[in-house]
Amino acid sequence: MPKIREPRYHRIAQEIAQHIVDNHFLVGQKLHARSTLAATFGVSAETARKAISVLADLGIVKPVHGSGVEVLSREKAQYFLNSTKESQDIQATNQKIKDILQTQSNNLNQLKDLLQTLQEQTVQIKQHSPMSPYEYIPNTASDKLHQSIGKLNIWQNTGATVVAILHQNDLILSPGPYAVIEPGDTVYFVGADKSMQAMQQFFN
Repeated sequence: MPKIREPRYHRIAQEIAQHIVDNHFLVGQKLHARSTLAATFGVSAETARKAISVLADLGIVKPVHGSGVEVLSREKAQYFLNSTKESQDIQATNQKIKDILQTQSNNLNQLKDLLQTLQEQTVQIKQHSPMSPYEYIPNTASDKLHQSIGKLNIWQNTGATVVAILHQNDLILSPGPYAVIEPGDTVYFVGADKSMQAMQQFFN
């Protein structure tokens, strides 16, 4: 994101104003010609001219034809510096907000990429291990509870094969047709991709 850059002549105007505030340049004093100011601050004569124009527009100095630049007001120089500082603070805060938003946008894009990668990896795992069990906890209000696997005909109704039931802290592996599914049980089963949806529909 592009940064806000302050014009060189505006920075030179601030430096001259600071000299006035610090009483290095006194009110009523005649400053050197613009070409000398340019050499003093290490800038071109055009940059010095623009800086003096800024200060002149604000009533801080007054160019005097043939005799340099006269300092008019220390108070206005201080006001100019204060206003510039406030403007710079606002710009800095604005830039920080933009940087944070850009960072959040980058993080969001990275998260989307990671989620896409996770999806692809999950699909690959399912393809390589089609018998990985699904995990499902039936709704406690289901009328299918308190009944045995055999009576429910789960495989015939859903295409899912129950391979384990977690009842409280007991894991029952390879439960037979007489195993009963109770409220709060976790049912582990294998089957096709649509078997989870079929189990949910069956128990609901």
